Amino acid sequence: MNIQQLEYILAVDQFKSFSKAADYCHVTQATLSAMVKKLEEQLDIVIFDRKANPIATTENGREILVQALQVVAHANALLDSSKSINRKIEGKLKLGVIPTIASSLMSIILKPLMEKYPALIFEIHEQTTSQLMKSLLDGKLDLGILSTPIATSDLETELLYKEELVLYGHFGKSVIKKAELNEQRLFLLQDGHCLRDQIIQLCELKKNKFLPGNLRFESNTFDTLLNLVDDFQGMTFLPKLYSAQLSEVRKKRLIPLVEGRIEREISLCYYRPYAKWNVIKRLNEDIQELVKEKLI
Repeated sequence: MNIQQLEYILAVDQFKSFSKAADYCHVTQATLSAMVKKLEEQLDIVIFDRKANPIATTENGREILVQALQVVAHANALLDSSKSINRKIEGKLKLGVIPTIASSLMSIILKPLMEKYPALIFEIHEQTTSQLMKSLLDGKLDLGILSTPIATSDLETELLYKEELVLYGHFGKSVIKKAELNEQRLFLLQDGHCLRDQIIQLCELKKNKFLPGNLRFESNTFDTLLNLVDDFQGMTFLPKLYSAQLSEVRKKRLIPLVEGRIEREISLCYYRPYAKWNVIKRLNEDIQELVKEKLI
């Protein structure tokens, strides 16, 4: 027995016709008739006298219809209630963001989101990818923003946007080929940052050619990388959103790659048992809209 069957018998009682009821319910007459017959068999009650013209509801059938009407009304009320709940964005959101995204994205999205959802308390945590994933699985975070793909099938992801990685540095020419990168002094984030690994893989870099022979420097911030590049006349990669925050002087040091774009995926990440579906859907749409023009 299901709600649909109850809606069918209510329609037959209303129209006194299987064909008209089928049209009203947007199904074939055969389907509706079969579902009604199955319900009668399950209840062991004849609801309709099919020999009557028009079709008549039996005495036992009228009692069933009274209860069916109540069940359908309660089901519709429950559906309306769920829609109302899903429209509400309130409470606390524990959001984790990896540092290489937080440094540029938070300044773009946080204030507009706080203004749009005044009843939602934003609790932001900067964490590495591995920390963030563990926090999601442990229920310490509701949602994460990180670079994908990730090395686990336990977490769900929803793509937010693709972000170009742009080259900053001192080269002497207006463009650079990917093959020429291994001949340059490259400053990258320290081991453990997914962005470092992505750049090495995408650009087919040789790991032993990044720094001057007598320098060992592990950096966690783009600001430090920029200063190192300027001091040692080297190069580094920056996310597109971060590069938009550079001074006009530094923007002149952005160098296009001849082969085209190198980009990373930025996604919302969550653990299904703890997922706040209404928040995930809304934030996905809002963040995409807020960053859209800045990624062009």
